[in-house]
Amino acid sequence: MAGSLENRHVLVTGAGSGIGAAIARRLSGEGALLTLAGRRAEPLEALAQELGADNAFALSGFDVTNIGAIAVGLEKARAKFGPVSILVNNAGEAPSAPFEKTELDLWEKVIGVDLTGVFHVTKAALADLKAFGKGARIVNIASTAGLTGYAYVSAYCAAKHGVVGLTRALALELAKSGVTVNAVCPGFTDTPIIARSVEAIVAKTGRTAEAALGEFTKHNPQGRLVQPDEVADTVAWLCGPAAQSINGQAIAVAGGEVLAG
Repeated sequence: MAGSLENRHVLVTGAGSGIGAAIARRLSGEGALLTLAGRRAEPLEALAQELGADNAFALSGFDVTNIGAIAVGLEKARAKFGPVSILVNNAGEAPSAPFEKTELDLWEKVIGVDLTGVFHVTKAALADLKAFGKGARIVNIASTAGLTGYAYVSAYCAAKHGVVGLTRALALELAKSGVTVNAVCPGFTDTPIIARSVEAIVAKTGRTAEAALGEFTKHNPQGRLVQPDEVADTVAWLCGPAAQSINGQAIAVAGGEVLAG
């Protein structure tokens, strides 16, 4: 696949760390031109410097809940690399709380970022994608929480189920345009989010970090966390020419944790 995305303009939201940064690195290796979108400047600028100024553009202040910020950001991205032909919706939040303690502001924040944010950015980039036609891609980073339920993350599960539903509906609407729309659904992945969750469990319960980590790895039949590069490899395949017939799918990257029928 080396060079399969040569000079393709890819917009990755939530690109500053974790899965988003791994995706950016992987697609850069395929020759893509990356707009690294996110809220915080420092990690985006560090990644852009790593990938090279000619190949990556750090777009900070990109709030997926703010339509105005999205519009301004996309104009900057187009000025740098031209129209977007691949969109990776990765930005997300995953706070944990029992349903009875999930307040409306937390619910609305998670739905706003994880689901409505995908809607906003996709709407804003859709004209570019349709104009490119065959080979244009939308890849939504969902979660196994979009395919099954987990306790204490009801808002996150609801949002990610919504992302999978949106993916399937939009795939059908755009099928004749040549744009494909798919979701990648990682299980628990070795990212800063999991690291913070482990720290929170240790602080609240006094358990060891190893025991706290076991709360996450026990869900994976392989007994481990998914690696960000494994998610990025799946995204790279979906973005490449060999995946033109893959459309409307929700692909679990989770070691067999979720078996879709």
